[in-house]
Amino acid sequence: MSLASVLVLELFSSETRIWRMMTHVPVWFDRRFDFSFPAELSPNLCARLRGTPARLEEALRGHPHAKLIAKEPGQWSAQEHAGHLLDLEALWLARVSDYVAASKQLTVADLSNRKTDEANYNARPLEEILTGFRAARARLLDPVNELDSSLFACAITHPRLKTPMRLVDHLYFVAEHDDHHLARIWELIEVH
Repeated sequence: MSLASVLVLELFSSETRIWRMMTHVPVWFDRRFDFSFPAELSPNLCARLRGTPARLEEALRGHPHAKLIAKEPGQWSAQEHAGHLLDLEALWLARVSDYVAASKQLTVADLSNRKTDEANYNARPLEEILTGFRAARARLLDPVNELDSSLFACAITHPRLKTPMRLVDHLYFVAEHDDHHLARIWELIEVH
């Protein structure tokens, strides 16, 4: 192999490593959130949340099943990330109920994500996961649309973040969580 070929391969390899580092999705639990925006943004956040099922479907459909269920040890596959989004809809809905009930703290999440790990999403049909997520998201947002607008400014302590979170902040948190997993799905399908 010529010196020029070796240099081209090394340059390509370096650019690939740099590109992969730039596209690496940050760890969810390392994220920090700024909730300084006005509660009046709740309609925008609801629109963003209503769009997640379509974005998830677009990200997953049309790819070979083997690509969707491929995973590295200790990591989730793209299809398992989709299943995780479905799993958390019950938590998000419970937290909306916490605001309605004026609870002192938001419902605690299972930070080990045991439900997702045990669900065997790779053995399920993709359509089942996507249809379930679309229906669960509607069950979350339909009641939110009926709430009095004053409730969006009410704050309850988030159990992990240990900070007051308004209902509008909760919706933002859910939207960011959606985008985190959509980014991981994209990374698994398109980058690897």
